[in-house]
Amino acid sequence: MVLSTLVFAMMSTMVKYLSQFGTFQLVFFRSFITLVFTLGFLLVNKIPLLGHQRKLLFYRGISGATSMILFFSALHFMAIGTAVTLRYTAPLFVALLSVWVLKEKIKGIQWFFFLLAFGGVVTIKGFDANVSLLGFWIIILSSITSAITYMLISKIGTRDHHMVIINYFMFIATVAGAIGCLFDWQTPQGMEWLQLISLGVLGFIAQILMTQAFQIGPAYKIAPYKYVEVIFSLAFGLLVFYDQYSHYSLIGMVMIVTGLVLNALYKAKRS
Repeated sequence: MVLSTLVFAMMSTMVKYLSQFGTFQLVFFRSFITLVFTLGFLLVNKIPLLGHQRKLLFYRGISGATSMILFFSALHFMAIGTAVTLRYTAPLFVALLSVWVLKEKIKGIQWFFFLLAFGGVVTIKGFDANVSLLGFWIIILSSITSAITYMLISKIGTRDHHMVIINYFMFIATVAGAIGCLFDWQTPQGMEWLQLISLGVLGFIAQILMTQAFQIGPAYKIAPYKYVEVIFSLAFGLLVFYDQYSHYSLIGMVMIVTGLVLNALYKAKRS
């Protein structure tokens, strides 16, 4: 899982590095290259492309593509470490949606963990003037759509192969990216082609590593490690883009990650 988060952080860093290209062009290359791998896997292993729960798979693809578009867009406006941290507030919105939509009950101690994470969000935006207001709301919307995606994946369960789920996601994101490219296309030059292609390769590798991690060990032990991506993203932001983070941003990030990790550990203990 740690290796997966490293590769995901590398992909996000590359997206930020290629910010001279439009969001939809970046989404297209990220999705299309991965789609080639997922489609090839399904065809070689003779796994039905359309799956069994087509409506849910389609909705998951829509929500996942929307979240990716919003995340890539937010990276144009804010530091990579801040963007990745705020996107990881998705579990907070999963809890809220579960209470509202599924009528699930959340334990009191979990509300404390979520309030701690929410307090981190407020600290980042409320006290750090360097955080773009537009970028902030874009990444929050990305987090909300990620939460919807997680709920849909949970609903799909194991009835459909995980590669089918990813394939739907990549196909819909590729179509959305291609349509967007019709209105905002910049022809890559030289090494930029390889850099754009690397988005899809890195995304696919990270996805496979994450899937294998959950297959090797129990989810409750593996899941908390995904927040290591925040550390990698902060490091890449400092080394590659010379990002500067205020004390408020760093405190907010610690609050968010602490609240979400404590909630994950609490859920693991209950399980």
